[in-house]
Parts: sequence; C-alpha cells; structure tokens
Amino acid sequence: MSEVILTPAKKMPLNFTLPVLAAAGAFAGIFVGAANGSVLLGLLLGAAVMAALGFVVMSVLPKEQEKPVRIALIVAFALIGFLLGGLPGGVIGALFGWFFGWFAYWVGFGRYRVKLVPYLTAGQVLWHYAFVVIAGSIFVFLITPILVVMPLSFNAEDFFTFTPAMLRFDPEGYSLKHYRDFLTNPEWTNAVKNSLMIAPVATIISVSLGTLAAIGLSQSHVPGKRAIMAILISPMIVPLIISATGMYFFYSKIGIVGTYWGVVLAHAVLGIPFVIITVTATLVGFDRSLTRAAANMGADPVTTFFRVQMPLILPGVISGGLFAFITSFDEVVVVLFIGSAELQTLPWQMFTGLREQISPTILAAATILVGISILLLTTVEILRRRSERLRGLSPG
Repeated sequence: MSEVILTPAKKMPLNFTLPVLAAAGAFAGIFVGAANGSVLLGLLLGAAVMAALGFVVMSVLPKEQEKPVRIALIVAFALIGFLLGGLPGGVIGALFGWFFGWFAYWVGFGRYRVKLVPYLTAGQVLWHYAFVVIAGSIFVFLITPILVVMPLSFNAEDFFTFTPAMLRFDPEGYSLKHYRDFLTNPEWTNAVKNSLMIAPVATIISVSLGTLAAIGLSQSHVPGKRAIMAILISPMIVPLIISATGMYFFYSKIGIVGTYWGVVLAHAVLGIPFVIITVTATLVGFDRSLTRAAANMGADPVTTFFRVQMPLILPGVISGGLFAFITSFDEVVVVLFIGSAELQTLPWQMFTGLREQISPTILAAATILVGISILLLTTVEILRRRSERLRGLSPG
C-alpha cells in the first residue's frame, strides 16, 4: 500500500501572509462595524488589525512563543469586545481572538498545506479551501435559525426576542417556564400524545410496504421499474399542498377524513418514499448469490427473506423507518386537511400557536423536536456506517 506524502510546513512570505490576513480581518470587521454603526470603519480597522498582527507574528515574535501569543490575543480581543458590547461582546471577542490567533499561524507558517499533497498548484489549494468556506457558509446559513430558537426557549418573558436581561446573561432573564407549560398544558400534552399515537403506526406501515416495494423493484425481471419507482416516490416530489388536497378529496369519498386511520394512512404515504430510497440504496451492495444459496439449501422465500436478506439490509430498513417517523412526527400540511380537532398533532398545535396565540411555548417544543431529530439522525448515520461495513464498502 503506497504511503501518501504530505507537504511539510514552512514559513510563508509577508507579501502572501499579510493580504490574506487583512482580507480575513476585513470580512470580520464588516460584522463588527455593522453592530457598532459603521461598516466601512469596521472593514478598515479589521484589515489593519489583522495585517499588523500578521507582521508582528511573522517578523517580530519568535515562533516558539506561539502559545502565549495566542492566549494574549484571546484576552485582548475579549477585553475589546467587553468594552464595546458588555459580557456578550466579551464572549464573542474571545472567540475572535482564538480564531485569528490560530489563523495567523496557520497561514503564516504554511500549515494550510500540511494535510494536502505537495503537487497541488496554488489555484487548486485556493479552490480546496474556497469550497470548504462555501460549504461551511451554507451550513451556518441553514443552522443559524435553529441556534437562535434554542436559547430563546429559555426566555423568562413571553417574548420571541432576546430581552436585555438575556443579552447581559443575567440568570433572572432565563427560565424553564415554557418547558413546564409544554409538559403540563393539556393542549400540548394531548398534541404530543396524538403524534406519538400516529407516527409509530404510520412508520410501521411505511416500513412494511416500502421494504417490500424496494425488494420487488430490485429484481431484474420487473417490467417498468423506472415508472413504478417514479410513482412510488412522487409524494416526496409533488408539492405537499397538492398531495394534501388530493388526499382530502379521495379520503372524503371513502369516509376516513377526520379519523385516526385517515391521518395514519396519509402519513404512511408520505413516509414510504423514504423507506424505498434507503432500502434500495442498501440493496445495491447485496450479494444475490446468498439468496440463491439459501434456495439451494431448501429454504422457502419467506425463510430466505427473514434469515438471510433481512439481517443484511436491516440498517437500511431502520434508517428508512427513522426518516418515515420524522416525516410523520413533523408533518403539518396534510394533517390540516385530513385531521380533526381531536387529532391535533404537535406540529398542528405549533402552527395554531403561531397563528392565534403567539405562545412562546412553541420555542420549547421546537427545541425538543430539534433534539429528537439530532438523536434520530445520529442513529441513522451510525446505521449507515454499520451497513457499509457489513457490505464491505468501508473498512471495519
């Protein structure tokens, strides 16, 4: 097995280091300046401070003093932030000091190339890190609204904004009263109960039908597989409002609108595509010779499925079930059409709270749902890796 040769770190020239650090400082200065009333001033000061920092680190201070220099930067930036914005500003300043202290040495001493192969050109290195920055920016853009909601759920007041006490990190500005309301208010507890009654049953139906459909479509002799697959996964492609309208008119003809089983079947329809996709992906690496060997040994198709095939595709089945459960538990549009006042689910109650009551308990419910989603998605990732190991697609 050939060994990958990495690039050793080396000190970079000032005509490269200082412009890079100045650009990073200018970018950070835009946000600091906007918070203090002058974007242009923040941009210029940020660029000047980082360029000066780079010059001092590269030309004045010895490299052996890196650790105390970085600690001093954290303290200095924290003090500046505290003077500009109080305790929150001090915390943000400390984070800025930690990042820019690391960044100055990372760029100035060429550590950005250490984990890259030496034959990459400057343009390729630039594109590599530009891609990382773009992906990270998209991630921050997507995750920031969630990060804002979570601390707001501990607001001691009935507001959807940060109060002065919260911004000062005053303990009196924080409270668990919205979580107590979520756990004790009958409107919320009944909504959670309904969701827990509907989602598991819808998940079982989705997993059963979706797994069978995926196995059937994986057979080479099935005619029109592409068309059938397109029809089965259409509920996750068609706009949800259209699916909900169609379900309403169809279910009203058979008399199950406003019933428990109507909502369960509607959620099962939405969950089946996720099961089909995950199980189909698992079946791509399935060794068909195992089922033929089981048949040669006298096993019937049902025994072969449960004793040979199911254990190997089980991670994909469970992953699909988790996605189906999340889809049912978080769905609100279809249940507005198919459900009833007695079948209000948690997302429906949250929607009602936003439209009619403006209840901050929604923030607590959203935080709890985010926590549940994180746990379920972590489980999905663990199962995905286990499935790859079982199929020999990744090292054990």
